[in-house]
Amino acid sequence: MPLSILERIEGFLFSPSKTFDASKKDTIGDAFNYYVVILVITAVLAIVAAVPFLLPAWMAALPKAPPLAAMVWLVPVAILVVALVGGIVCAFILGLWLHLWVYLVGGRKGLDQTLKAVMYGATPNLLLLGVAPIWAIIVVIIGVKQLHALPAGRAALAVILALICATIIVAITSGLFLLHFLIARFGRPI
Repeated sequence: MPLSILERIEGFLFSPSKTFDASKKDTIGDAFNYYVVILVITAVLAIVAAVPFLLPAWMAALPKAPPLAAMVWLVPVAILVVALVGGIVCAFILGLWLHLWVYLVGGRKGLDQTLKAVMYGATPNLLLLGVAPIWAIIVVIIGVKQLHALPAGRAALAVILALICATIIVAITSGLFLLHFLIARFGRPI
């Protein structure tokens, strides 16, 4: 019998290994639907958390820009849309990137299993609004291990290699952009 959304949330937060075992037969559609629900919950939590900080600014802007005041309702809608679209795009990009490394360490159960590990593994970080990235990484490692039937060391290696290589690529790219900006702003160094 498939797990409910609440059972999955509780399971991926507190007993991920058992929950991944119960989710082995889930389709990518099941994981996607769960992930979208988690993204909506995260967006709503982010909106609720942002309102106390944004409300004073909105109230101060009312007298100065009445037409903008009528569009205040767009901010929560924008947060929801950005969270959904950005979250879905990120999940698929991260899943494809991670699958490259999973495949290199011997995972042969398919891209759908890696995507499921990423989508289900995002639960702690999304629901706790980004304060549990280490736990989310551990849950993804457990997911790769369970869903690809890999030894724990290989699953961890795949995730760690994916993280390290992505970090190096981002650092080099950022450095090149910074160098380009500095050269454009101040001219070529001697």
